[in-house]
Amino acid sequence: MNKNLFYLIIAVLTLFVGSQTVSAQETKRAIIEAPSPTHDFGKIKEKDGNVKHDFVIINKGTAPLVITKVMSSCGCTTPKYSQEPIAPGKSSVITVVYDPTNRVYPFVKTVSVYSNGKDGAPLILTIKGVVE
Repeated sequence: MNKNLFYLIIAVLTLFVGSQTVSAQETKRAIIEAPSPTHDFGKIKEKDGNVKHDFVIINKGTAPLVITKVMSSCGCTTPKYSQEPIAPGKSSVITVVYDPTNRVYPFVKTVSVYSNGKDGAPLILTIKGVVE
């Protein structure tokens, strides 16, 4: 009887300690946020060349934010970013450059930001405007 009780207590303690470890790990995570995820250039002139916008990215979590991949929806849109981890509470910038050459029409382009801060779903940044 004592032997069974001993094993039961060990099993319960193991489950309790294991669940506490998982809970502690779950609370430390990165959270990616862009206060202004959309930028409207308004009307731009093709002859003036490339336009760019700096998107601020903030880590609202408690673990370092690592941007793993940044992809644009079109070859006319080029994202530039630092691959350094973003500490909790700190920010970084993703610069998005749009080339309006031979694109005299309204545009909406997206940039997908993959990181450890959004449960695998990308953060979507959007630029839009009208090329004249």
